[in-house]
Amino acid sequence: MRELFNQIFTVANVTFMLRGLRMTIMVAILATIISIFFGTLLALIRTYSAGKWRWAGTLVAVYTEFFRCTPNLLWILWIYFTVKGNKVAVTVFAISLFTSAVMAEIFRGGLNSIPQGQFEGAQSQGFSFVQTLWYIVLPQMYKKVIPAMLSQVITIIKDTSFLKMVDVAEFMRNSAVVMGSIYDVRGMLMLFAFQALCYFIICFALSCVVRGYQKTLVTG
Repeated sequence: MRELFNQIFTVANVTFMLRGLRMTIMVAILATIISIFFGTLLALIRTYSAGKWRWAGTLVAVYTEFFRCTPNLLWILWIYFTVKGNKVAVTVFAISLFTSAVMAEIFRGGLNSIPQGQFEGAQSQGFSFVQTLWYIVLPQMYKKVIPAMLSQVITIIKDTSFLKMVDVAEFMRNSAVVMGSIYDVRGMLMLFAFQALCYFIICFALSCVVRGYQKTLVTG
């Protein structure tokens, strides 16, 4: 067993897999930043569009429901085979399209929890609508949705494993390359355990952050 372990977890193999893990984290960070930006924009449009701009809210509603009700992997594959460009950039775009819809619903829930009196008070102080959103509403909204947002970030990290299907050199794909030289079931199980451990460490750390933040909300 020790010989098998030493055969699999060589310096070269571990370095190669951790290089893929670095790609996984990079993709997750980029997709998270893009999704937070566009998710916020979508949530604002859907929540506050009225009158002649009501059609914009309807379009956003169609977008969010359509993407939330279809698999992320489907969009990764579809966009990968239809959009030309750098593989990493294309797949980050695909994940962001899907996750922006999820983030938009999280942020919309946060916006709906802000009392209307906040707008009335800001207006009485001479704030414009945009200033009210920027200085008063959005800071409160982000504070309220941090736990749900971090939970979605954990989902993004796990969903990067789908990129193995389109040959992006992330953690699962690089691990699969190493596994290609293993012909012992015990060795494969060791490698599976290593993959699970790496994902667990990252996602559990974020889960602890979420739980810690929720405790501060309760005690604070």
